[in-house]
Amino acid sequence: MSTRTTDLPQSCEELLAQMISFETVNPMFGGPVGGEEKLVGHLEKLAMAWGLQTRRMPVSTGRDNLFISVVVNPDAPWLLFESHVDTVSTVGMTVDPLMVKVVEGRVYGRGACDTKGSGAAMFWALQNYSRQVHQPHNVGLIFALDEEARMTGAKAFAANELKEFLPNLRGMIVGEPTLMRPVVATNGVIRWKTITRGRAAHSSMPAKGDSAITKMLRVVDALESRYVPSVTKKHPMTGSSAMSVNVIRGGTQVNIIPEYCEIECDRRTVPGETEEQIWAERDAVLTGLEVEHTAPYVVPAMGDELSHDFMAVLQPILKSHNLDANGRGEPYVTDASHFGAVGAPTIVIGPGDLAQAHTKDEWVTQDQLALAVEVYGEVMAAPL
Repeated sequence: MSTRTTDLPQSCEELLAQMISFETVNPMFGGPVGGEEKLVGHLEKLAMAWGLQTRRMPVSTGRDNLFISVVVNPDAPWLLFESHVDTVSTVGMTVDPLMVKVVEGRVYGRGACDTKGSGAAMFWALQNYSRQVHQPHNVGLIFALDEEARMTGAKAFAANELKEFLPNLRGMIVGEPTLMRPVVATNGVIRWKTITRGRAAHSSMPAKGDSAITKMLRVVDALESRYVPSVTKKHPMTGSSAMSVNVIRGGTQVNIIPEYCEIECDRRTVPGETEEQIWAERDAVLTGLEVEHTAPYVVPAMGDELSHDFMAVLQPILKSHNLDANGRGEPYVTDASHFGAVGAPTIVIGPGDLAQAHTKDEWVTQDQLALAVEVYGEVMAAPL
C-alpha cells in the first residue's frame, strides 16, 4: 500500500496509510517538533475537500486540536468522537513504522492500533454520514494532540470548547484499542515529584554537609512501609488502586555530599477517590519529614454513572454485530477521563487489541477497521 499522497483516499485503509505516513511520535518521546501539526493540517485539507466543516482549537502556542463536523441543525443533538494523533516512539520497530504494509489481514505501522486506526475509522464514518439523507445528529470529530505524554489536547478541549456541546450532548466516543468492546469506567492516575534538600560539602568532611539522599531514604521508607500498604481501595469494574515510587535522582558526583534528591511517584486511583483524600493520606505518613512536592499530573478516574443512557444507544448496535455489549472497566487511563470529569457521557471503544499497541510490529486487523467504520457510522445515524 502506498504511503502519503495528496490524493483523496478511496477507502478507510488508504486514509489510515496516509495518517501513518506522518511521523507523529510525541516530542516527549523523541518525536519531531511539529509532527502532530503536519498530520492535523493534512486531515484538515481532506475534511475541506469532502465538504466538512473544520475548526482549529488551540492547545498551546502554535499547537491546535482539529475539530471536524457535520452540522445538520443548530438545535439537533450532538455526538462527539475523539482520537489522538500522537504515537509512542518508533525505536526498535521491526516493521517500517511509516510505510503501511498489509499481510494476512493485518495492517502494520506505528499508530495502526493506537490510535490512528480509530481516528481513520471515525473520519471515514463521518464523511460517509455527511452524504446520507438520514442525519439525526450533529456530529463532531476531535483529533487531539499529546495523549501519550501529558494529554494536553484532551485537557484543553475539556476545559474550553466542550462546554459548548454539553447542553445538547447525547454522548461521546473516545477511540482506543478495545476490540470494539465498550469501556465505561477507567482508573485514574496522579503523579508527582517529592524533593528533599540538604547542604553540599566535600566528601572528605561529610559532617559539614547534610545529605539530601539520606533524607530521601527516610521518605521512601515511610512511603513504602506505611503509605503503599494503605492503598487498598477497589472498584468492581476497574480493579484496585495502587501506589509506587518509580524514579529516584540525587547527587552530582561521588566526592560531593548531595544537596538535592527527588523521587517520582505514581498513584493509581479508582472511581470515587478524591485528590483531597489522597493528599491527606500521603502527607500523614510524611509528617515530620522535610519534603517538597511539585504540582501533580492528574488524570481523574472515570465511573460509569454518566454513560448509562448513551450505552442504551450503543448496545443494540453492538449486539447486531454479535459483539459483547456489556460495559466494562479497565485499569488504564485515556483522554475520556477528562471529558467525563466535566460531565460528558463518554464511552471508550475502538478497533484493535491493546496487546498490539506500542509494540515493535504494531498492527490492526482489516476486519476490526471495517467493523469500526460500521459501528461508528451506525451510532451517528442512530434514531433519537
